Amino acid sequence: MTPSCPPGPPLTGPAPAVPVGADRAAPAGPAERVAGPDADVTDAELVSRLVGRDTTALDVLYARHGRASYSLARRICADESLAEDVVQEVFLVLWRDPGRFDRTRGTVVSWLLTLVHHKAVDAVRREATRRRHHVPSEEPDEGGSATGPSADRAALGSIIAEHVRAALRHLPTEQRQALGLAYYGGYTQREVASITGVPIGTVKSRMFTGVAKLRVLLAPVLGTSGLELLGDTW
Repeated sequence: MTPSCPPGPPLTGPAPAVPVGADRAAPAGPAERVAGPDADVTDAELVSRLVGRDTTALDVLYARHGRASYSLARRICADESLAEDVVQEVFLVLWRDPGRFDRTRGTVVSWLLTLVHHKAVDAVRREATRRRHHVPSEEPDEGGSATGPSADRAALGSIIAEHVRAALRHLPTEQRQALGLAYYGGYTQREVASITGVPIGTVKSRMFTGVAKLRVLLAPVLGTSGLELLGDTW
């Protein structure tokens, strides 16, 4: 699938098509190296070339990180087409404004996946809002209620998840990034270490400290029972 890119701000050349979702059937890895003349060029150097509207640099970056980006978006969105839209939007952000990447604050792939996470969460919220405004008009069956224990628990889980997302914003960037990749992206600690470019011991430390801070932040809001619903990992 190679969708055309939506209109954007004027560029010195046309925005390239991003083949989002083309590799979704294959397992995602933290990053993929591609053969060719740019195989040994760093991600940061490729981003620098985007300033000169080098479409080849974007192709290489997508080949390296498109699969992992789609995998993360798919896990958050649960909908294939929505995940594809998210990944295309992220790579278009990179194409249109490569200056947004700050190499002093982390790697290109960690920046990309953080952006994927933010935009995927936003997309899910927009979709939920759209569905709330298009509620089916059919009357519920007389034989049973539309709500029950499972619905109540799902609603409670949604409220808790919202509090967790809000609390994550108060964590340092590196802790928020590690927890987001692990718990929302589904990556192992070793994969998180590869994506962020830090030792696995550092990842474990960041996650442990981040979880401890989250529990302190959430305790006044959720109470003991709410924290128990989060489970041992949180």
